[in-house]
Amino acid sequence: MTSSLKGQVAVVTGASRGIGLGIARELVQRGAKVCITARNAEPLDDAVRDLGGADHAIAVAGKSDDPAHQEEAVARTMETFGRLDMLVNNTGINPVYGPTLDTDPVAAAKIFAVNVLAPLAWTRLAHAAWMGEHGGAVVNLASIAGIRASRGIGMYGVSKAALMRLTVELAAELGPDIRVNAVAPAIVKTKFAEALYEGREEKVIRSYPLGRLGVPEDVAGAVAFLLSADAGWITGQTLVVDGGVTLGGGL
Repeated sequence: MTSSLKGQVAVVTGASRGIGLGIARELVQRGAKVCITARNAEPLDDAVRDLGGADHAIAVAGKSDDPAHQEEAVARTMETFGRLDMLVNNTGINPVYGPTLDTDPVAAAKIFAVNVLAPLAWTRLAHAAWMGEHGGAVVNLASIAGIRASRGIGMYGVSKAALMRLTVELAAELGPDIRVNAVAPAIVKTKFAEALYEGREEKVIRSYPLGRLGVPEDVAGAVAFLLSADAGWITGQTLVVDGGVTLGGGL
């Protein structure tokens, strides 16, 4: 990457650990300031310290699909930093495992509320607060589960497919001043994905041509690229970051 993010400000949801914290760290290293969100205040406070303290980051605790939390985070970002150039919709949930037909409707609705409708709401608020007048960039965290069958996590995959479609629609509607893209990782070694590889990692990585699972830094670099001016002619796209597993392997 050739473009610095110095002077720019981002909101990164779900960023107290894992991929979200990795993304926030990458953005700070490239000169940006960030507002990070997650459900619990204590790990967020730890994350702010990890990011260099109040000069670089603030944190707002709350549920990603809670409108009051969304509004507070965006308002705090504007009050603290005076702008909002970048939005990373990282928060995602998958509270169920098993056949898609057996998914409880209440659980399915919650998955869509967090994984699809919340990113739409965050984007709407970022647009109203700053991006609509000044421009900006949005990156949604999708998954390869949204581009092929993923047994056991089918409804999660359906939600990520919808998020990728939402990315396309928003990109078409918000250009030319706002770019909207997505990143679709395969298995990344985080607490969220432990059930997909724990105790059988060597078997799982046989399907990966690059010979390993992902780490948060793999995704963070891709997100930072899509947010930067280096990706200034890219919008409405989903960048697959998967170690090559979709070339023919399986989860």
